[in-house]
Amino acid sequence: MGDLEDLRTLVRAFIEERDWVRFHNAKDLSAAIAIEAAELQEVFLWKTREEADAAMRDPEARRRVEAEVADVMIFLLSLADRYGVDLAAAVERKVRENAGKYPADKVRGRAVKYTELKKE
Repeated sequence: MGDLEDLRTLVRAFIEERDWVRFHNAKDLSAAIAIEAAELQEVFLWKTREEADAAMRDPEARRRVEAEVADVMIFLLSLADRYGVDLAAAVERKVRENAGKYPADKVRGRAVKYTELKKE
């Protein structure tokens, strides 16, 4: 188990066994993704970068992070499955788009928004 299709099948079976499909619509699934992402952020809230990195080395904090990452992924897979989004294709397309917006020779080592690059 591990590729996206296997995970999508696993999540779909879990949802269908509980008859939760009726609750899975674009609005609620996207809200669930945002809520779970916020719970992931909460793990690191008010921590310095160093403290956040240290938390990832702490087994208990790491388990919480992994659980929140999994929740985000489960809802993302659910949304993609419900509406026929090919996640692999969408990611590949988005990386290609971002490569055009963020040419490596112009952004290497810089955290800059692509709109700022247009001004240069």
